[in-house]
Amino acid sequence: MKIVKRQEIYDLYWYFAFERQNIFIKKQEKLDAPWTKDPILQQYKFCNAYRVNDRVSQYLLKNIIYNGKQYEAKDMIFRIILFKLFNKESTWELLLEHVEDITLETFDINKFSKILNEAIKQRKKIYNDAYISCANKAYGFDRKHDNHLALLKQMFLKDKIYEKIIECKTMKEAFNILKSYPLIGNFMAYQLVTDINYSEVTNFSEHEFTIAGPGSKRGIKKCFIESSTDEEMIKYMYDHQEEEFRRLGYKFKKIGNRKLQLIDCQNLFCELDKYCRVAKPELKSNRKKIKKKYIQKLEPIEYIYPPKWNIKKEQ
Repeated sequence: MKIVKRQEIYDLYWYFAFERQNIFIKKQEKLDAPWTKDPILQQYKFCNAYRVNDRVSQYLLKNIIYNGKQYEAKDMIFRIILFKLFNKESTWELLLEHVEDITLETFDINKFSKILNEAIKQRKKIYNDAYISCANKAYGFDRKHDNHLALLKQMFLKDKIYEKIIECKTMKEAFNILKSYPLIGNFMAYQLVTDINYSEVTNFSEHEFTIAGPGSKRGIKKCFIESSTDEEMIKYMYDHQEEEFRRLGYKFKKIGNRKLQLIDCQNLFCELDKYCRVAKPELKSNRKKIKKKYIQKLEPIEYIYPPKWNIKKEQ
């Protein structure tokens, strides 16, 4: 594998991961802002170094997966995919206002459609705009959410997708099942299988498979002049993280004993692309600006992690 690094940007990848994690740690320790001297990180919104620490992922863990209730595998997978198709806490809570709990038994496609249509009439956003889910009319409906509800009906009521997923031995197998459906592209399938793997339903290895999303591909192009496949470059970063942090003198503070996973290294390329739009605007791509400014959230988050990760504090 021949690699030619754009060294300054390659080093910037590790700086960003280090500094973004430091911001997270300082906020967790309830230190006063600013948590960094970096003006770009102060001004703009960036995802965490660890995907699991982002607000939506934490909501998923606490409210959909580990909410104190016991769910059958089919209901757990259904809950996760339903939530992630919209990827918005308020949409989940809106649906929950009209049913005792969200399970396959309470899934009423007509009822859910009416609830969401009414929300749209009231000019409420029902989708998170962090990433754009496919919006074609695969099932013949004009509204995106009606096509997504029809997708859920096909997946769970017709195909019993949960039976196939729980039989999978690897993340890639489950990914291929998910991406075989309309409205589910490579990036969405990878996000979904990652979230399903946060639960106890599956226990796939996290370091055997990855997929580069569009933002990650842009970051890789900025980081390397010459490289192998995007997925191999993500794996390269995963494999070399500890030696690179040491080389640069960064004492990276892990989540307990958990190093950055492939999904995190993939996300960091996306965030690097965003960071470089301001820091290194001479590196051209089809995105020129960072969309969102940072707005401090007043509600603190109590962070939890999947129990199977067995998170331990480093000595």
